Amino acid sequence: MRPKWLRVKLPAGRNYHEIKGVLREKRLHTVCEEAICPNIGECFEKRTATFLILGDTCTRQCGFCAVKKGSPSGVDREEPRRIAEAVKQIELKYIVITSVTRDDLSDGGASAYAETIKCIREQVKDCKIEVLIPDFGGVSIALETVINARPDVLNHNIETIPRLYPQVRPMASYERSLELLKNAREKNPFLTTKSGLMVGLGEKWDEIINAMHDIRNAGCDMLTIGQYLSPKRNALLIERYYTADEFELLQLEGERLGFHHIESGPLVRSSYHAKMQSDNILA
Repeated sequence: MRPKWLRVKLPAGRNYHEIKGVLREKRLHTVCEEAICPNIGECFEKRTATFLILGDTCTRQCGFCAVKKGSPSGVDREEPRRIAEAVKQIELKYIVITSVTRDDLSDGGASAYAETIKCIREQVKDCKIEVLIPDFGGVSIALETVINARPDVLNHNIETIPRLYPQVRPMASYERSLELLKNAREKNPFLTTKSGLMVGLGEKWDEIINAMHDIRNAGCDMLTIGQYLSPKRNALLIERYYTADEFELLQLEGERLGFHHIESGPLVRSSYHAKMQSDNILA
């Protein structure tokens, strides 16, 4: 049974239903829905959402994720325009754009990120844009394509400690993800970078701390740490629930390491409170 601090209210409210309606009208996906995020009700009510581009089917087989896996269809070239229209209609001031991983595309979908950023900038001048990107297979020019589109925040989640990668992210690489964060910092020293970790998958305390050190040493400005919650029956099992006190200790450790912002808590997710997390840094 989940601890009481992990229980959330069922989604409801005028803003929630309005945003759901706009998403259906524009034929758009959000990671809030596809990944069965527990914070969807709160975020939609605050008129925030994390848009999922490049379809709803991922080419990778990560054990923690609820997003559909398989062979994706082609790329919807009109999707960036529809996202920009939705951002304008919902009157968003801060947007997070993420995607399924598309290893079937030569650039991993980087050009779709760039086009989405461009379309939003054209329609909504004062909207801040955060991108939560995959590793693009380690292709440097794909990362450059996204950086050159000038997002306000570039986010790439490490997710877990190196020892658990074969179970949690079997088609990814801990070292490759760290290298992406380092490369982003080198390509644009003024770009705000961000990453995220899940706990509860069987990692040891010192392994979490070591991963936090690695992420900070990669030049990362912001970090989120949250409790892993198994999204479906055949996903990885939860090994343990961390307490609020333990999340507070991780928060203090992150502050000691010098992260410009760290948010650590049971229901914290990479894009949860994203606007608040970045407000002080982007001001």
